[in-house]
Amino acid sequence: MEIKYSVCPHDCPDTCALRIEIEDGKIVKVAGDPSHPVTKGVICEKVRAYPERIYGNRILYPMRRTGKKGVGAFKRISWNDAIDEITGRWKELISKYGSESILPYSYGGTEGIINKASMDRRLFNKIGATALDRTICSAAGSLGYQLAYGESKGVNPLDSVNAKLIIFWGINALETNMHQALLAEAARKNGAKIIAVDVHRNKTAKWADDFYMILPGSDGALALGIAHIILRDNLENKEFLEKYSFGFDEFRKKAQEYPPDKVAGITGLSKERIEHLAKLYAETKPSFLRIGNGLQHHKNGGINTWLISLLPSLTGAWSDKGGGALKSNSGYFPLNEQALKRPDLMKNASRTVNMVQLGKALCELGSPPIMSLYVYNSNPAVVAPNQNLVIKGFGREDLFTVVHEQTMTDTAKWADIILPATTSFEHSDLYVSYWHTFIQWAVPVIRPLGEAKPNIEVFKLIANALDFNDECFSDTEEDIARMALDLPYWKERGITFDRLKKERVIKIETEDYPFKFDKLKTSFCKIEFKSTKVSAYGLSEIPQYNPIRNYPEKYSNENAFNKINSNYPLIFVSPPNHFFLNSSFAGVASLKAKAIEPFLEINPEDAEARGINDGDLVRVENERGGVSIKVKVVNSVLPGVVVSAGLWWKDDYANGSGVNALTPDDLSDIGGGAVFFSSLVEVKKI
Repeated sequence: MEIKYSVCPHDCPDTCALRIEIEDGKIVKVAGDPSHPVTKGVICEKVRAYPERIYGNRILYPMRRTGKKGVGAFKRISWNDAIDEITGRWKELISKYGSESILPYSYGGTEGIINKASMDRRLFNKIGATALDRTICSAAGSLGYQLAYGESKGVNPLDSVNAKLIIFWGINALETNMHQALLAEAARKNGAKIIAVDVHRNKTAKWADDFYMILPGSDGALALGIAHIILRDNLENKEFLEKYSFGFDEFRKKAQEYPPDKVAGITGLSKERIEHLAKLYAETKPSFLRIGNGLQHHKNGGINTWLISLLPSLTGAWSDKGGGALKSNSGYFPLNEQALKRPDLMKNASRTVNMVQLGKALCELGSPPIMSLYVYNSNPAVVAPNQNLVIKGFGREDLFTVVHEQTMTDTAKWADIILPATTSFEHSDLYVSYWHTFIQWAVPVIRPLGEAKPNIEVFKLIANALDFNDECFSDTEEDIARMALDLPYWKERGITFDRLKKERVIKIETEDYPFKFDKLKTSFCKIEFKSTKVSAYGLSEIPQYNPIRNYPEKYSNENAFNKINSNYPLIFVSPPNHFFLNSSFAGVASLKAKAIEPFLEINPEDAEARGINDGDLVRVENERGGVSIKVKVVNSVLPGVVVSAGLWWKDDYANGSGVNALTPDDLSDIGGGAVFFSSLVEVKKI
C-alpha cells in the first residue's frame, strides 16, 4: 500500500488535508491527514465516500449527443473531434452573432485556484465572450460584512477556543463547518456556552446549549433588537466606538426604533428571549460570532449581514482574543488576479450576465442572444434558481452546449458535447481557505481515468485551436501557482511557491486581531455604521431591517418588502443536505442510500390546516413550478415555514423537478446574490 496526500477541493470552508491510501494505482481509502493543524485528520462522510465517486459513473471519453436533448444519449468521439467541433461552431457563431453570443458558466465545483479561475478566464477574455457575474453564493453576505470592515477577515478560528460565548448565526456548522464545531466543543469544555440562531431546528441547533428559532429573513431585525437593548442598558463599549466607528450616532437612532416587543413580532421570538440573548451577548467575554451563508440567501440578506457584523463592534468584542466575528477569512489570501485571469486580453469590455439569472439569459437575452454555453465546475440544471426556466433554455435546439464534467449530471444530459474531467486526485492545484489560514498545494495521486483532462488543459487545447498565440496559453500548473503568489504580501511572509511545493501546507501568520481598526479598508478607514456605498442599490446609508414580506398577522404588521401572495402563504427554505455538498455527491449511491429520499418538513399547525399527515405525498408549488415530495410533520419549523434539504438530482423527485423549481431568480439587496430562501409556496396533499 502507498500513502499519498491531497486536499479536499470542494466549496466548503474547512479545506481539509487528506491522506490517500493507494493499491495498484487505485485509491482504496480517503481519510483525513492528521498532521494538518486545523483539520487534524477529521473529514466528513461525503469525502470518505470519494473512491465510489472516482470509480463510479465517471465520464471517461469525449462524447457527442446522438438523441434528443436532455435524454442523455451520446456517442464516443476523439478529443481532436471534440475540440474541432467546439471551435468550429464558435467561429461560426462569432462570425454571425459576435463573441458575446458565447457564455461560460462555472462556480465552486473545485476550489483549486488553477482549475477554478485562471486559464478559463484568459480564454474567454481573449474571445470576448459574455462575462459571468459569479455571485450566486457568498456575494451578498461578503459585501454586507465588508461594508462594516472593508475586507473579508475575521477571527482566526483557532483563537475561538478562548471564547466564553459562541453564536452560530445562520450556519449549520455540524454539517457545513465541522471543524469550527469541534473548536466550539473544545471551548465548551472550558466553560463556553454555545448558541444557535437559525430558521429551523437542524443538527447544530440540537447540539447547541440554546437555540433561537426565527422567521426566515428576520435576522436583521433581531440584530437591531439586540443593539437596541445593548444601547438602552449602556452595555456598549463607548471607548472602542468613539475611537473606531463612523456613523454610530445615526445608527443609535435607528436601533431605538426596534424595541423588544416590535422585534418579537417580526422574528417570532418572545421579547423575554430577545432580552436574554442581548444581555448574554453583551456581558459575556470573549464572545465569538460565526456568521453563516444561510441568512444571506434572502432578498434582504446583504444588509442583514451588515447589521449582524456590527454587533461585536458595539460591545468591543474584538478587543478580546477569540472575540469578534467570522464571516469569511478569504482576505488572508490575496492572489495576483491580473496574472491569473489576464483581463488585458479582452479587447473591449463585454456585457455581463448574473449566474443567478441563467434561465433569463438563455431564454430572453438578445443583441446578441446566447448561442453557446460552456459549463464547467457547476451543475446549473440542479443548482441554479428558477429551474424550469433554466431547463427551457437548455432545451433550445439552436443552443450549442458544452459540458466538461466528471459524471453524468443533470446538466451533462443537456450537452451537445461532453468532455471528461479529472477529479482533484488526478491533477495539481493550489488551495486557499475562506475559514482557516493555511495555504496548500496538491499534486496528482493517481493517473487520470480514461481520457479525462483538467480544466486548464482543455482551455489550452481550445486556445490553440483558435490560433491564440499569447504566451499565457502555454503556462503550466506550476507557472500559474507561481504567478498567483507573485505579490508583496506573500514575499513579506516568506511564502513562495517553491517553499509551498516542498512543505505542502503553510500557515499564514496572523496578528492577534484581524484589523487595525483605525486603518480599515472602508471609505472612512473606520468601522462603518453608515455607508455611502449602498446608495447605488437605492438603500438607506444607515442599515435597517427591510422586510421580505408580511408574515402572518400573529407575527408582524410590518410593511411588506413584497406584497402578500395569498395563493402561496408559506415560506420555503432549502438548506444544505448532510450527505451532499450542493449537488456534488448526490450521484453517489451509498450517500443517497443514507439520505434515503427527499422530504419536506412542515409544522403541525400548517399540516392540520391542509389535511396533511406525516408520510403523505404532497405537491409544493408556486408560480414557477412544483415538486412532488413526501412530508414530515414536525415541530422543528415554525408555522408559516416549510423546509426541504437539497440538492437532490431531478430524477430523485416523484415528478422530476427539484427544489430549485420553486426558487426565484431575483437578486439580493446588495451584491447580486441568489435569494434561494425567499420563496413563497403552497403545499397540497396529492
